[in-house]
Amino acid sequence: MSSRGRTVLGRLALGLVLLLVIAAVAAAELYQRLESTYQGAGPAVAAMRIQVLPGASVRAVLTQLQSQGLVRSAREMEWYLRLHGIHPRVQAGTYEIPPRSSPAQILAMFEEGRVLLEQLTVVEGWTFAQFLDLLAHEPDVIHTLAGKSPAQVMAALGHPDENPEGRFFPDTYRFAAGSADTVILSVAYEAMRHALDAAWNSRSPGLPFDSPDEALILASIVEKEAQLPAERTRIAGVFVSRLRKGMRLQSDPTVIYGLGPKYDGEIHTRDLTTDSAYNTYTRAGLPPTPIALPGRDSLQAAVHPDDTGELYFVATGAGDGAHHFSKTLAEHNSAVKAYLARLRHARQSNAAAAPSRPEHPVRTANPSSAPQ
Repeated sequence: MSSRGRTVLGRLALGLVLLLVIAAVAAAELYQRLESTYQGAGPAVAAMRIQVLPGASVRAVLTQLQSQGLVRSAREMEWYLRLHGIHPRVQAGTYEIPPRSSPAQILAMFEEGRVLLEQLTVVEGWTFAQFLDLLAHEPDVIHTLAGKSPAQVMAALGHPDENPEGRFFPDTYRFAAGSADTVILSVAYEAMRHALDAAWNSRSPGLPFDSPDEALILASIVEKEAQLPAERTRIAGVFVSRLRKGMRLQSDPTVIYGLGPKYDGEIHTRDLTTDSAYNTYTRAGLPPTPIALPGRDSLQAAVHPDDTGELYFVATGAGDGAHHFSKTLAEHNSAVKAYLARLRHARQSNAAAAPSRPEHPVRTANPSSAPQ
């Protein structure tokens, strides 16, 4: 080969080397940029929510992140993942991405399923119907029970032929958006089962009932009767004493529960004298089912009642939810008279203050929980 040919080949080789060096430098710079972008702070300056749909591909999720301004380039993130052989498993759900989150941090959230948790609160003393209504109006819940009867709901939860009242623990429940209503109900059911078992296993000796189900019924009555937490065990003690003596419980909340939608906000004499399974003025013993969802304190009160010998209680009428407790009927009748006098005075005062407005019935706080 001539010297000229060797020179040309030498120049070509040098050029190729230079190209390779340039390509290597460019690749290194690209790699460094991708690494910096993947691990570095993202562009979002405020927290942002993102909904990852079930079955969404990584490419689709990255594109969604870019469209919402959470990453700068979906394509570069896809390159980075391919270069490193990373295959993230993205879990569906709603996520709240903190400001300046890096793509690495965002994908870690998706892989770990750190979905945003919603919450709903079931109030102590609510009925099962109120719990269902709350679920039905919760926008972040998947509704599978619409139109189903209570019996069908219990069958769907795997507890056929079980009355639902009282079987769900009132509490605040946190759940991932998109959870089914049955999932939340199942959690509440198990929570009540554990709470009831714990209460029953620690019960005081000599109670006038033989099963945790009966304790649950009494706890639901205590929940509806007690407006002051400090009175729960005392009210439970009155009912336990009456059960021991074979006296009727004469509890207004049981009558109200039995009336259902016919209850107009006030208990009438006809309501107390018309017999029904839940009328504890006409029937002895506990009603057939709970009348509400009792909380933990009411469960404990039902199995650890005060032993005071008291057989009666009536609202004081002071407006603070307090009751007057009595051991004798004579003392109780006197307390009832005082309550009714205070109630009449309050009504007269209200009428004088607003004579042009119609008088609304004043709900009595169990004036004759006064079992006779």
